[in-house]
Amino acid sequence: MLRLPQTLLHDTATATLAGMLDAVRAEPSASVAVDASALQRFDSTALAVLLELRRAALQTGKTLVLQGVPQRLHDLADLYGIAELLPSQA
Repeated sequence: MLRLPQTLLHDTATATLAGMLDAVRAEPSASVAVDASALQRFDSTALAVLLELRRAALQTGKTLVLQGVPQRLHDLADLYGIAELLPSQA
């Protein structure tokens, strides 16, 4: 399972994404789980990172499933109209 960091803002997004993309591609299962429960400081950049992870998963025939998504991130995804692109499990 991939884990998002505590802080995911514009200045940390590139480094966070780089390591996570490799992990998505290397994931042997058909579903890639991303744990977002540690997220405390984030902005819309977090959504951009998640969308890029989703794209990478789809390119390799996998699905991306989020776990532990903070309510504020759900709200942000709803605001941008992309919540259906980032499915989450309880």
